[in-house]
Amino acid sequence: MAFSLHGVHVPHRKNTAAMPAVRMGAPGTVTLPMVMHIGKAAIPVVKVGDHVDVGTLVAEQDGKISSPIYASVSGKVSKIGDMLLSNGSTAPAITIESDGEMTVSETVAPPKVENGADLIEAIRKSGIVGLGGAGFPTYVKFDVGDPSKIEELIINGAECEPYITSDTRTMLDRADDMAFALRALEQHLGIKKILIGIENNKKEAIASMQKLAAEDVCVKVCVLPALYPQGGEKVLIYHTTGKTVPAGKLPIDVGCVVCNCTTLAEIGRYLQTGMPLVEKCVTVDGGAVKEPKNVIVPIGTALSDVFDFCGGFTVDPEKVLYGGPMMGIAVPDTSVPVLKQTNAILALSKKEAAPKKTTACLRCGACANHCPFRLDPCAIAFAYKKRDVEELERLAVETCMECGCCAFNCPAGRPLIENHRLAKALVREARAERKAKEATK
Repeated sequence: MAFSLHGVHVPHRKNTAAMPAVRMGAPGTVTLPMVMHIGKAAIPVVKVGDHVDVGTLVAEQDGKISSPIYASVSGKVSKIGDMLLSNGSTAPAITIESDGEMTVSETVAPPKVENGADLIEAIRKSGIVGLGGAGFPTYVKFDVGDPSKIEELIINGAECEPYITSDTRTMLDRADDMAFALRALEQHLGIKKILIGIENNKKEAIASMQKLAAEDVCVKVCVLPALYPQGGEKVLIYHTTGKTVPAGKLPIDVGCVVCNCTTLAEIGRYLQTGMPLVEKCVTVDGGAVKEPKNVIVPIGTALSDVFDFCGGFTVDPEKVLYGGPMMGIAVPDTSVPVLKQTNAILALSKKEAAPKKTTACLRCGACANHCPFRLDPCAIAFAYKKRDVEELERLAVETCMECGCCAFNCPAGRPLIENHRLAKALVREARAERKAKEATK
């Protein structure tokens, strides 16, 4: 296509792309935080001492923007208490001691789906959230009232972050699950146009999805330039449809729903088997990892157990991340668990994790030139320093998706993403204060 948003060419480092996922056995324990999704924390429905099997409901969703949680191993609930999350907040968590049997719950059975409402309810009960890293409850995306609003369903197979290949393995190894889900969405929601976006450096995945598309007239594969952040929701919409999602609006406001390819495959598996989301394919890589590979992991497994399954470390890691090096989140230690939305865990060597030396801003404009949304990070940083909320709103700081393109290209090593996060928080605080004042009038 002729149109294109800005971005950056990042090193791919797709070391595990040719490695089918291997299944890890039951860990000794799993810890399931009640916050593994955007929205309100789930509410535990089990107590200490209860026996659970794989697929047993252990926490129910609280409100619409929430998601249920299921046991990923069979065994006994040993603890329910608060745990520290990687973002510094705390949340309740359920710890299960595994009996090593991985016994499947008698409640696991394929859902009965006869119409659109049944399908959306099935997706809700599955506990599936955005598995590309966002964690938004998936059923909410399809629960749009009138399904005819969905003009295009866009399947995100871009996987543009360095190292991560778990979505690539989905497209290669689970095309049947994806196809089953697509047929259900077409039949029950009337979706007639499905676009699968894949970067052009994933030749085998493109071929696999083209084979799927050849058997489904509603599906088209869109081969896209390998340009980060190609997998960003609004970027992907623009590059596959030409539509622009206005600031403050959602994809459905322009007739689009975006679904990650692994999320789609999980929907297909749930519709066929009734097994809710209890495991995740995770790319394990980085310069400190002895045996990089893709691993199918019970959700709640400690990162340390996963790294041990991959042979441990060759050197002490300088930094461990959930996700990729561009948008990933550093974890405090490897005792934290694999979450629903964990698509990769990286253990980076000192060389890989070395930060740029920070110097004075050069006013070179590289940050603005590579921002997909044409934001001005220098101006945002200056406005934040002055605490100028009105200027930050004018500069549209809240449209920043924190992709890191600006920081990646900054020769001065400025903390641009950190500035943007603080600036967005300042705008939210000021808006809340204004709202509270207006309410007292």
